[in-house]
Amino acid sequence: MLKGKDLFLRAVESSDATSLFLWENDANHWRIANTEVPFSMHAIHNLIEQYASIRTSGQLRLIICIQETNQAIGAIDLYDVNFKHGFATVGILIADKEHRMLGYAKQALTLLINYSENILDLANLQCFIHADNIPSISLFEGLGFEKVGIRKSWYRFKGQRIDEICYQLCLIKES
Repeated sequence: MLKGKDLFLRAVESSDATSLFLWENDANHWRIANTEVPFSMHAIHNLIEQYASIRTSGQLRLIICIQETNQAIGAIDLYDVNFKHGFATVGILIADKEHRMLGYAKQALTLLINYSENILDLANLQCFIHADNIPSISLFEGLGFEKVGIRKSWYRFKGQRIDEICYQLCLIKES
């Protein structure tokens, strides 16, 4: 378990299947997650099993919980983890609007950055953000992620083309 000031990150448990099922199947999240079809409960259970070993699956999902209540409010992911070269991609979801803009995403991402650097010994983290997702851009830039590229007209949403911004955080300390 990774503890922060107001929240903690914990491993996914089989009891999280219903929450994950609801979060993954909320069509409001699909645009950001690039999802087009609903997940079955069977698929959710398979994903939970994959999260058990980051070294074999190349992915890790942690559940974001409020310390005071133990309430699960979202998830944070490392995926496309490459231990040979020391990089991974980051994704984060604060599931309900009532828990957004309260600093939880920043705390969770800070914990994940520290874990990635100090425990997993990764050298770089990256993320990909829709250019119109201002809260996510602010979150990642605020924690030191640097814009390293733009994929022009990368996504299509309701007939509109949206750029994707590529960000990187180098975890290697210069000596």
